[in-house]
Amino acid sequence: MKKRTSRILFVLLLLVTFYLVSKVLSVKSTHGIEQKAGMYWQPRNSIDAVMMGTSHIHCNVNTGLLWDEYGIAAYDYSGAEQPLWMTYYYLKELYKYQNPKVILLDLYAPARFKEDYQYTWIAENIYGMRFSLNKLEMLSVSVEPDRLFDYFPSFLVYHSRYDDLEAEDFENFFWNGEQLENFKGYTPYLLREAQTCPHVTEKEAGGFSEKSLKYLLKIIDYTKKKGTKLILMVAPYVVTDEDMRTYNQAAQIARENDLTFIDFNSCYDKIGLDFDVDFNDESHLNYWGSCKFSRYLGKLLSDDLSLPDRRGEEGYESWDENARLIREYVSNSSAVQD
Repeated sequence: MKKRTSRILFVLLLLVTFYLVSKVLSVKSTHGIEQKAGMYWQPRNSIDAVMMGTSHIHCNVNTGLLWDEYGIAAYDYSGAEQPLWMTYYYLKELYKYQNPKVILLDLYAPARFKEDYQYTWIAENIYGMRFSLNKLEMLSVSVEPDRLFDYFPSFLVYHSRYDDLEAEDFENFFWNGEQLENFKGYTPYLLREAQTCPHVTEKEAGGFSEKSLKYLLKIIDYTKKKGTKLILMVAPYVVTDEDMRTYNQAAQIARENDLTFIDFNSCYDKIGLDFDVDFNDESHLNYWGSCKFSRYLGKLLSDDLSLPDRRGEEGYESWDENARLIREYVSNSSAVQD
């Protein structure tokens, strides 16, 4: 009996040790990894609007402002340069825990990146997702067979981070659940880099790769089966004529499937974007630009979709905290910059 008890205690100690070590050593990043990990800590079926796609989502869609001004319970569930085949499996993972009223899908990735395997930012779109058959299926279409073990299993990839550990690596445990719940995916940029307002003239359509088109149609079919409204969109950035070929095709696909498509690059003036001060770089808005865009987006969601105002409702306190933390971060960072 003593031997059996000792064995059980040893196994438990081993499991606890593995959990602690894996959480400490896991790669952290607010450009995809924490967006995935944070989703698991959200109150079940609490998110009304889910924003999906590339960094154009988690840098441009300010969840704190959507909450403060419209009471929209939104979450940026995105990853840097995320291809649509990974978005499809993100979507399947999302529905294990949430049943949103609307999903907004940004289409920058298929416009700009055409390869069937996209490795530049792939780690941001793999780490943070819990192990499951769904994750394995995502890996099977995202990574060539001879490169699978470069990314899986995750622990074997990041176990050598001992020399890179920082204080934040010790804040990712289940007892920090409230802190993890407060994160809604938004990652503000605070640089101001003047850009030139583009003037596009491209009218031709046809920029989707075969693989991107396949998974866009799968996403459309999946959300229809779930009864969720899907909006295809393009968050504002310095768009090019070449990109517009894809967005023109996206508009055609939206019409064919009775969906809404909004290219916010056609709304610079309505949004109120100032190309001298509202951009972090040619591809992303800064915090101030994201406030203008999110205010414009929030009005559309509130007026056209009648999303509920959750302010003051029990169970939504973490959105209050998310908005407060964003304001605090910007205030402190601006003070340091000044």
